[in-house]
Amino acid sequence: MSDRVIEIIREYTDNEVKENSDLINDLGMSSLDVVNLVVAFEDEFEIEVPDSKIKELTTVDRIVKYLEENV
Repeated sequence: MSDRVIEIIREYTDNEVKENSDLINDLGMSSLDVVNLVVAFEDEFEIEVPDSKIKELTTVDRIVKYLEENV
C-alpha cells in the first residue's frame, strides 16, 4: 500500500517523497494539489474520503494508515 501511495504522490510533486513527508511543508503542495491527490486515491482504491477527513491527511504515513483502515 505504501509504495502505491508514494507512486501516486510522485505524480503531483518533483520533491523526494518519504513515508514521513508532509504534503504541504515538505513536498510543496497547495491545498488544490491535496484535493486532487485525494481524488486520485479515491479513484485508485475505490473509496470515498469525506471532506472532513481531508484536512487530517497531511503526511504520507497518515494517508497510508487511513487507506489501510478504510479500503
